[in-house]
Amino acid sequence: MTHEAAVTLVQNVMDVEYDEDEMQRVLDELDRELGCPTGYVAGLIFWPKDGQEPTAAEIVDQALAYQPFVL
Repeated sequence: MTHEAAVTLVQNVMDVEYDEDEMQRVLDELDRELGCPTGYVAGLIFWPKDGQEPTAAEIVDQALAYQPFVL
């Protein structure tokens, strides 16, 4: 998935362009394609850490920067 395609999908989620089932499918696809654990992208969209609503591009960049950690 290209960066641009991911940004478009995230923006569509932010704009509530999907019904609930389709939104979940898109969020799962974004997690998979961007290499994030399940629910990570949704967390970036719906529960931003700093309380400020990030842009779709910022969300994709944050997701791409995800690094798993060893316990």
